[in-house]
Amino acid sequence: MSQASRELYIGLMSGTSMDGIDSAIVDLAQGKASIVATHSQPIPKHLQTAIRSLFLPGDDDIDTLGSSDQQLGLCFAQATSTLLEQAGLQASDIIAIGSHGQTVRHRPPGGDTPHPFTLQIGDPNIIAARTDITTVADFRRRDMALGGQAAPLVPAFHHAVFHSDKHNRAIVNIGGISNITLLPAKGQVLGFDTGPGNRLLDDWIKQHKDKAFDDGGQWASQHSSDPHLLEQLKTHPFLRRPAPKSTGREEFNRQWLDQELKKFGHLSPGCVQATLLAFTAETIVDALKALPIEIDEVFICGGGALNTALMLSLSSLLKPAKAGSTAELGISPEWVEAAAFAWLARQTLAGLAGNLPAVTGAKGLTILGGIYPSYLD
Repeated sequence: MSQASRELYIGLMSGTSMDGIDSAIVDLAQGKASIVATHSQPIPKHLQTAIRSLFLPGDDDIDTLGSSDQQLGLCFAQATSTLLEQAGLQASDIIAIGSHGQTVRHRPPGGDTPHPFTLQIGDPNIIAARTDITTVADFRRRDMALGGQAAPLVPAFHHAVFHSDKHNRAIVNIGGISNITLLPAKGQVLGFDTGPGNRLLDDWIKQHKDKAFDDGGQWASQHSSDPHLLEQLKTHPFLRRPAPKSTGREEFNRQWLDQELKKFGHLSPGCVQATLLAFTAETIVDALKALPIEIDEVFICGGGALNTALMLSLSSLLKPAKAGSTAELGISPEWVEAAAFAWLARQTLAGLAGNLPAVTGAKGLTILGGIYPSYLD
């Protein structure tokens, strides 16, 4: 395909796991989403530490918030520049950037906050100024202004690129938190957060083995899960809430896990890791089996798709439904969310809705995000 016939957008994503910035150039021509180039860039350790201090309620420091917002904007801009250089492209080749930013607090409707809000940092003004590319950001707050959860936002993209008119599909995104999208062959798209993803697994192995993640789920696969601890973890009230619903570190975090483990001090760290993996797998499958229609195919994306032990557990629990990764649908699992925010940027610039009220609970369809133009010559 010639350069002139391509519609190139960049998607920038830093998820709940906060292990780095995923950046992808996506060709959105002809209603498709084709990955052109990708780049993953670590977030500096000092900045990770500063951002983590903002995740949980407490005496938050506004200086830390402002400084982290600015520094992360610079990181996003650098990731974009590196991506373009590696792809052999210029800023002028890109129509726009869609930047999710880094969520530091998510207090959706239905919780214990009288004034729901969601907050993402990674200043889009800096991204636009440093890259000279129009940037679309702050996608979530407009949906919440209409009474929605502001999450998950990726189901609209899943429907646009993964829908089948022959099979009832579910797309499962396993990042720090897990969410599912129901794509019926005919009928309404549904989606919601199911609960834990990789975050608790990553935190636990970091504490006990000083590793960023359990590569392939090897540590968990060497141990058996504990049914009593699993049963205790599954009493978390979020799991019983009806959709639409969303969650984050505010509910599934180390402080909560430590509290739950007080009666299980006899368990080995490896056993706890295996139980956390089972917790993620079973809460996803429980949510899928509670959907109003039977699922034929399940496709996994996000970092969890790279966890072999988790994928084997999901495949076993989901039988007879087919379980695979979104690579089978044309997009590698680790790049689906970045591609989704490139697509959402396109929706915004075209004046088209980016949310699905049936998913988020918003009062209606709406254009998402703010537009930060490239500077004028």
